[in-house]
Amino acid sequence: STDLSTGPEPPKELVFSNITETSLSVSWTKPKSIVTGFRVTYTNTGNGDNGSISVDSQLSHVLISKLSAGFSYEISVRSILGTIESEPTTASVTTGVKLQAVIPTEITFSSAVISWKAPHLAFRSYRLTYQHDRNSKEVVLNPTVTQYELTDLAAFSNYTVKVDGEREGQYINIVSSAFTTAQVPFPHPTDCSQVQLNGVTESGEVEVYPNGKDGEPAWVYCDMDTDGGGWTVFQRRVDGSTDFFRGWNDYSKGFGFLTAEFWLGNDILHSLTSLTPVTLRIDMQYGNDTAYARYSNFTVASEANHYAITLSGYSGTAGDSMSYHNGCPFSTKDKDPNPLSIHCAKAYMGGWWYKNCYKANLNGLYSTFSQNQGVVWIDWKGKDVSIPFTEMKLRPVSLKRITPQD
Repeated sequence: STDLSTGPEPPKELVFSNITETSLSVSWTKPKSIVTGFRVTYTNTGNGDNGSISVDSQLSHVLISKLSAGFSYEISVRSILGTIESEPTTASVTTGVKLQAVIPTEITFSSAVISWKAPHLAFRSYRLTYQHDRNSKEVVLNPTVTQYELTDLAAFSNYTVKVDGEREGQYINIVSSAFTTAQVPFPHPTDCSQVQLNGVTESGEVEVYPNGKDGEPAWVYCDMDTDGGGWTVFQRRVDGSTDFFRGWNDYSKGFGFLTAEFWLGNDILHSLTSLTPVTLRIDMQYGNDTAYARYSNFTVASEANHYAITLSGYSGTAGDSMSYHNGCPFSTKDKDPNPLSIHCAKAYMGGWWYKNCYKANLNGLYSTFSQNQGVVWIDWKGKDVSIPFTEMKLRPVSLKRITPQD
């Protein structure tokens, strides 16, 4: 009978390391059986260049040099026993490619422009990956692009960015860099106008510092859509889900839900209107009918002065119902600093700057059309219509916006 001699056992598990533009190391796991050496072959799958290296049986790694940058190579390692070679163990690897550095420029608190020089190699696409903490994002770009603007970044944060080039389905790391975004203009914004200057463009709940960075922070709702945005909303009526017939303490501290119905609180109103000259805006809606009133000057006094309101400079489409209340103290069902024969807050079921008693009653009973107790703006809908949607908001006068004319 003929003795069929099988070849030696092949090596296992090729591992690549120290990959540069022109060289790389390959290592493998030796077979358990005896071998007299190894043969390593490498072929450039792009242009067919190839080579071969003999390795002593004691070793299980070799450095392959004089390779071409940015090409895919097929590497095979065979065990040798005498003159017999094993089956090859094969894997693919791509050499590195050097770009001139990725350069982050035009760095702001929320954006940066990343540029890189195109290498001489033809890539089918670039993949740009940027990371901050554990948050990683990637974009795939066509090969003619060598600049990209990153947006919606976190302020005052460290980012790493790397650019990979894709050839033959494989990504080659071209270059990486790091940068730190700028500090926002207002790390402790006092109101929604500063939140807007920090780059926030969508309406929603935000934490602000009405009494400075060492003061108690407060959550507020910012309207970034109306008349240029930057408005801190302090009152909203929309569905009757929140009771507004409340006592002095509730009106001082605020109540309700910022995304639904609420009163922000007279204490914070005093803080926000004391920092800088403030504009008041009131938006109202009844069916498809909308109206607004603006007052170019608006302040709310301290609690010691009963949160008295000062306003002037009306403009708008709703009619001027608030000027009647100018100079009036705030009153609630349990506290009337300016008692008349009639207790307005009790009679008209709200907390407000009542006089005798009102021309506006935006904290009145929701959807109540009797006894003039509803949500009323007399100069717009009269005293017998309860307005289903109201929003009161403020913004520094210095943030003047031009209201687009229809």
